[in-house]
Amino acid sequence: MNIRIPPRLASLVTLLLLAVAGTYLVLQATPEGLSLSDDSIAYVAGARSMLAGEGYREAWLASNEPVTHFPPGFSSVLAFFGLFGLDPLRGTRLVNALLFGLNTGLLGIIAWRMTPSLTAGLVLAALFVTSGEMLQVHTSAMSEPLFIFLSLCAFWNFDLYFERPPSSVGRGIIGEWWWLAACAAFAGMAFLTRYAGLALVATFIVAIIVLRSTWRKRITSIGIFLAGFLPFALGWALRNRMLADSATNRVLAWHPITAENFTIGVRVFSEFFIPIETWRREIFKQTGIVEAMIVIVLGAVLVWTLSKAWRYISKPRQAAALERGGKESREVISFTTGLYIFAYLASIVASMTMFDAATKFKLRIVSPVFVGLFILVVALGIWMRKNYRPFVAVMMILVLGLSVYKQSNTFAHLSKGGLGYASFQWYDSEAMAYLRDLPDDVKIYTNEPAAVYLYVGRGANVLPDRFDSATAQERPGFDEGVMKMQGEIHNGQAVMALFDGGDNVAEDMEILINGLHVAFKGQGDLIYTAAP
Repeated sequence: MNIRIPPRLASLVTLLLLAVAGTYLVLQATPEGLSLSDDSIAYVAGARSMLAGEGYREAWLASNEPVTHFPPGFSSVLAFFGLFGLDPLRGTRLVNALLFGLNTGLLGIIAWRMTPSLTAGLVLAALFVTSGEMLQVHTSAMSEPLFIFLSLCAFWNFDLYFERPPSSVGRGIIGEWWWLAACAAFAGMAFLTRYAGLALVATFIVAIIVLRSTWRKRITSIGIFLAGFLPFALGWALRNRMLADSATNRVLAWHPITAENFTIGVRVFSEFFIPIETWRREIFKQTGIVEAMIVIVLGAVLVWTLSKAWRYISKPRQAAALERGGKESREVISFTTGLYIFAYLASIVASMTMFDAATKFKLRIVSPVFVGLFILVVALGIWMRKNYRPFVAVMMILVLGLSVYKQSNTFAHLSKGGLGYASFQWYDSEAMAYLRDLPDDVKIYTNEPAAVYLYVGRGANVLPDRFDSATAQERPGFDEGVMKMQGEIHNGQAVMALFDGGDNVAEDMEILINGLHVAFKGQGDLIYTAAP
């Protein structure tokens, strides 16, 4: 007796297995925990302060002030799991592992909604789960995996809003408005995870203007969307104004993107485009090749998105033109994804040039663009498959094969041990052992306050600094800060710890250590106290 498994069921089971594989990959690649950075510790400390009933605070700093620089979304999720006894530091690993699986599954579902091809959903999910870049993003204790998840949920609900026939609520005007309200809520939660969530707002508003056929429908739909989004944004801004007199802890100031930052971005794109590292290094050395690849890819997406928008505007679909059992036939995911790629890039460029010069074109920052490109590549493959099926099949097999090859190398690198503050360098730090023996009332000034919080267990003070990395401008009060710090050290009220192995390099060393005594020196680290 032959048992015939329906194709849809087989595809659903395969997608589920890919999602489970994603979760398993993250857990296996991080035996020592996720990669930890300054921002990671900020999220963990914020979650711990929530669990302690103190609100969302800078627990990694001695000041312990309310957090405004980092939105509360990721810390809130960590705190939720903390309610069940899981410390937020360990919770990051479970959360991001689950998110890798969930994001894999969501992309498969989105592809199925974008195209009737069952294969497309599995290919998109496979591209994502075998991507070395996506594995790196999900093995870092950062907010990007949650941001990607919420963004995909927003896209899914936006597509549902345009697919469903109008219901009795708003019949003939805006369709089933609750899908749009859900889309707005997910966009609001994405904003509370990363401020770049504003790109989702811009994307969906522009999409509504393009896709709706009358201004009455456009204005009504935009009004519903903003009504669903604004409570999240305004609530957070009001809280920050009340507690810290700043909506987002950003200052408007012009600071052009540096050549170094552009180089970082080009390198990240080169790693995404060229999976074989030896080839990538050689190509990267050739001036202009990677830059040309970026321009060609993004230029093609821009031209396609604009042409798609023009077709939507010039040939508006009639409300009665419904197909597939009464449902609207218009596919909006690929078009909306194209819009989002440029809205997101515009948002991070605006942030870098006007609000936060410290933001760089690192992988985690650019990763949402790569997710969008995955979606569009699959959409392109489905479009080409009509006339070039063998070619598309060969290319997809080749791309997936190269992706698996790079994924295996990435997995091997990650699984060797902890990265960032999770590395053995920090676990075995003798300087940290020295600081743990200090009395609780002795302040710790350091260039690595996040690491001190993690391994000493209390907030630290940042060193006086002439330069504000966020505004790219000189910070006032440097001399006064040095005098205050050195006075406390000479009075036995504080020590200064300078770590050699982190990313935070102490500037003005000669001024900071002037007249201080070296109480500890080892492994490249120094601790200064008053003279004995």
